[in-house]
Amino acid sequence: MQGVRRSLDAADEAELVRRTAAGDRRAFDELYRRTSPWLAVRLRRRCADTDVVADVMQETYLAVWRAAGDFAGTATSGSALGWLWTIAANRLVDAFRRRARRREIPVELTVAPAPAPAAEDEVMAGRVGQELEQALLTLPADVRQVLRAMVLDGLSVRETSLLLGVPEGTVKSKARRARIALREALS
Repeated sequence: MQGVRRSLDAADEAELVRRTAAGDRRAFDELYRRTSPWLAVRLRRRCADTDVVADVMQETYLAVWRAAGDFAGTATSGSALGWLWTIAANRLVDAFRRRARRREIPVELTVAPAPAPAAEDEVMAGRVGQELEQALLTLPADVRQVLRAMVLDGLSVRETSLLLGVPEGTVKSKARRARIALREALS
């Protein structure tokens, strides 16, 4: 038993995911022990509802148990923490969508509809949205990952560096490349 414990202590998160994929319950427990406090903090930064955070945590680790082979089977999968955060972020978005669908506005709180936007505004918004979407698709995947972490997740350079497992200077240069490419594509 002591040898197994020492073996798990020496394993990094990626190794724990690979062992989890092989059905090692102790490796999964160790992965949870190491990563759940960090993941809970990140989720609470994005959602104040503790029930939603608890549900997302449970769904995330269930998905990790079920899909560990997907991570373990890819040579270029990136960091295990990045993979775990991607699962959790997707589960959080799903929870927000479910909550929005369930929410009903009481009749007494119904507000008169806002005036319809001008046709010109709708055309410009659609055009800019399509141009931005196309510009984002031209970025390399690693640059999009940095952009997603820093802009959508609101992470600092340091947090992005830790999440993606790359040096801070690399994060800064990829963020700069993304800004320049988007500026050129949209101008």
